[in-house]
Amino acid sequence: MNIIKSFLFSQCKCNTDIGLLIFRWTLGLVLLYGHGFGKLSVVFSGQEIQFMDPIGIGANLSFYMATFAEGICAILLILGLFSRFASLVLTVNFIVIFIFHAFIVKDGFEVLELRYLYLLPFIALTFTGAGNLSLDHLFFKEK
Repeated sequence: MNIIKSFLFSQCKCNTDIGLLIFRWTLGLVLLYGHGFGKLSVVFSGQEIQFMDPIGIGANLSFYMATFAEGICAILLILGLFSRFASLVLTVNFIVIFIFHAFIVKDGFEVLELRYLYLLPFIALTFTGAGNLSLDHLFFKEK
């Protein structure tokens, strides 16, 4: 009983770090598999880019920015490298996606829900950082 009580109510830093590791890996892998791989394959195969222009900078540039966010930044999150930067880029990416779908396309809740559920964890990771179980901690920790 004490083991359960200790696990549930202790403030062990290692539990937080394990939680952040699982959080980063899950978000990064799901985003990379569901969105990043497809966009990266288009870039590296030289296929014609067919993408929307949600912020008026051109379809190609919009596609490359989304590819960087959903491909490269997802990989950075998985590795825990430049995690706050990657999370911030993904936050901005999903804010644009959310605004586009909410106010321009005027999608309903069933479409907006997934965008919102991607957006909030990236905001949280921007504030928390990757934790001690990351390359950020290994390379950039203060001594």
